[in-house]
Amino acid sequence: METAQWLTAPPRPEAGILASELGIPPAIAQVLANRGISNAEDARKFLFGTLDNLADPYLFNDMAKAVERLQAAIERKEKVLIFGDYDVDGVLSVVILMRALRNLGAEVDYYIPERLKEGYGIKDEHLQVVEERRAGLVISVDCGIKAVSFARKAKARGVDVIITDHHRQGDELPPATAILNPVLGDSGYPFRGLAGVGVVFKLLQALLTKAGKPALLSSYAKLVAIGTIADVAELRGENRLLVKEGLRGLGSVSNRGLKSLLDECRLAGRKITEGDVGFRIGPRINAAGRMGAADSAVKLFFADSIEEAAELAARLSGYNETRQQEEDRIFGEALRQVQESSLDSRYKILVLGSESWHRGVIGIVASKLKEYFYRPVVLLTYEDGKASGSGRSISEFSLIDCLDACRDVFLDYGGHTLAVGCSLARERVSEFRERANAFAEARLSADDLRRKVRIDAALSLAEIDGPFIKSYLLLSPFGVGNPKPLFHSAQVEVWSAPQLIQGKHLKFIARQDGRSFEALGWDKADRLQEIRRGSKISLAFSLQSSTYLGEEKYALCIEDIGK
Repeated sequence: METAQWLTAPPRPEAGILASELGIPPAIAQVLANRGISNAEDARKFLFGTLDNLADPYLFNDMAKAVERLQAAIERKEKVLIFGDYDVDGVLSVVILMRALRNLGAEVDYYIPERLKEGYGIKDEHLQVVEERRAGLVISVDCGIKAVSFARKAKARGVDVIITDHHRQGDELPPATAILNPVLGDSGYPFRGLAGVGVVFKLLQALLTKAGKPALLSSYAKLVAIGTIADVAELRGENRLLVKEGLRGLGSVSNRGLKSLLDECRLAGRKITEGDVGFRIGPRINAAGRMGAADSAVKLFFADSIEEAAELAARLSGYNETRQQEEDRIFGEALRQVQESSLDSRYKILVLGSESWHRGVIGIVASKLKEYFYRPVVLLTYEDGKASGSGRSISEFSLIDCLDACRDVFLDYGGHTLAVGCSLARERVSEFRERANAFAEARLSADDLRRKVRIDAALSLAEIDGPFIKSYLLLSPFGVGNPKPLFHSAQVEVWSAPQLIQGKHLKFIARQDGRSFEALGWDKADRLQEIRRGSKISLAFSLQSSTYLGEEKYALCIEDIGK
């Protein structure tokens, strides 16, 4: 991989004002300024905001219609069918909406399409499911914004449709009773970044408040936090508030399924972080959908006994292990495809495919390849003359805009700036590859494709004391839109002999200005030859916490090493 370019944010005058008015360390104030927070009022909301700071759900133009229709269904004991997606966001949207509606007395059922057989979204053939379940109202979660034909045919049969989604619309909107989607230009809602679970939460905020049960909202925030983090939604605005509240709540859970899942992840009794959700909890739920068994994940949260919950949680771990094995195999094969033909030197977007790649796993592998080669990647799996794909992109390039420009190539497509899904005839894959790269050629420079280390501020190791850590913790949770801060220290002494952990991780003691910290370089075994005991180096690092014998300690997590 090419040497990374270090980009240090310039000093910002507003940082000095924030440090003075809020009484926080200059480096923390600089991080806030780098995130576009320029005044004390916005900084206080960012650092100390709660669910009380959420906007009125009725700012959604269609919220009153949605609430009125749902209340009518509850009063008439009308069957409500929730139609969801098979990823973490979709599964947990189904779970929280079903739990809330049952709590309000609704007769409710759900349906999640089988990923490998039915694909994504609501299709005309799903009208048969509606008829079989005798539903009079369908609510979509994390999908449905393109289900124009389905909604039209459902309406003709006397079935109403409420759509909750956060994806881009197609050429026209479905003729639904109500549409709650913050991405729509005329949605009325001020925050566009909600994940699917976030949109459902806003519906619950309106429903439960009207029913006199607003206190229940914080319990649903736990699953909203997991879905939001797993969907890689931007952790700013209301997403940040929901995730903060949810992570706090995960320290004390009563749901059997969630308890068993935390036990399975070895997180019971611990403070749950966004990293725990992203790398332990989320992947287990996601694996069920990826391996064609999303029902197992839903059933987990409605388990009737601890024994059933434990069995289902263990089943999710099994799916996750299978997913990891498939992921490793596909990554190795894709890597060879690129390296053997030097595709990374010929193409700005990598478009790769194989008959043997599992459709449920290629999105994860695309993300890993995107990081490895630092360029957009679309992976395809071929079956019966059709190519089904998932793509991931770097921050410098909108992949959904690229697919929009090639829309006539696809049978179907959708997604976001950084993540997309698509299907097309296999015979058109070469055409897509060339057109996508022509689009990228005009928008991506060589510098865009160089890995960046974006440093927030210079920081001496001596500055990392108790008060600094206390202010630093207020910046979390970290994720897209609020990345974990990266700091830079020069003239750091390698105080101990560097060593390897498990043959692939770098570890040594770093010392500067009389303060020492353990320094950890995950997957940085290749940098061992660059440093030796007693040498002075520059470090780009974040802070990493761990708990030992009840005491929380901090280490330097190495992002890059310079001279």
